[in-house]
Amino acid sequence: MTSEPVISLSGVVKSYGDLTVLHGVDLQVQRRELAAIVGPSGSGKSTLLNLIGTLDRASRGAIRVAGQDVGALNDQQLSALRARHLGFVFQHYHLAPGHSALDNVADGMLYAGLPLRERRKRAATALDRVGLGHRAGHRPYELSGGEKQRVAVARAVVGEPDLILADEPTGALDTKSGEAVMGILRDLNADGATIVIITHDQEIAASLPRQVRLRDGEVIDDQGAVITR
Repeated sequence: MTSEPVISLSGVVKSYGDLTVLHGVDLQVQRRELAAIVGPSGSGKSTLLNLIGTLDRASRGAIRVAGQDVGALNDQQLSALRARHLGFVFQHYHLAPGHSALDNVADGMLYAGLPLRERRKRAATALDRVGLGHRAGHRPYELSGGEKQRVAVARAVVGEPDLILADEPTGALDTKSGEAVMGILRDLNADGATIVIITHDQEIAASLPRQVRLRDGEVIDDQGAVITR
């Protein structure tokens, strides 16, 4: 018996009016995988990320995330799914400027029903995990780009989600900072996290165990996929 995939897409189509962006995508991601979804601008990467992250709905096809049929959930249930099972890392950090690094990470558990003291305790642990425990009291304007992205990673993992979705996580960083962030993501994967990285960077994609290549809304290649029976 095999465990259910963290992500399962079957025949997924996404259209906006007369424009079809995704054409019958089939994709499965197993637990503990570290995968890149790679392709040029306009290939459908961001649309696919939004569907996997339950931020948008498919026009046709079936999507299951963390064992749940996304198409059968209402908006409140989708919010609960994101809060409990998904962690997001965005290219431009999306940190609250007036909050400390600690509280930005604690905000990642706003919908977990935990008191502030407990959320801050877990946030401190997450910051230590990405090497930023000593910067917990600093606000975003006091942090470098690489440090901001590490705070964003800590926020994504603080609730120990089933799946981390990283959208161009090194796109706004210099080479050294980008390598540091990728190193953290690899370490998190080694600790058991399932991570999907959306990127146009061929070098980053080639460094990961699995590369799912998109072009014109279709999967044209899938290297390194875990085969289950």
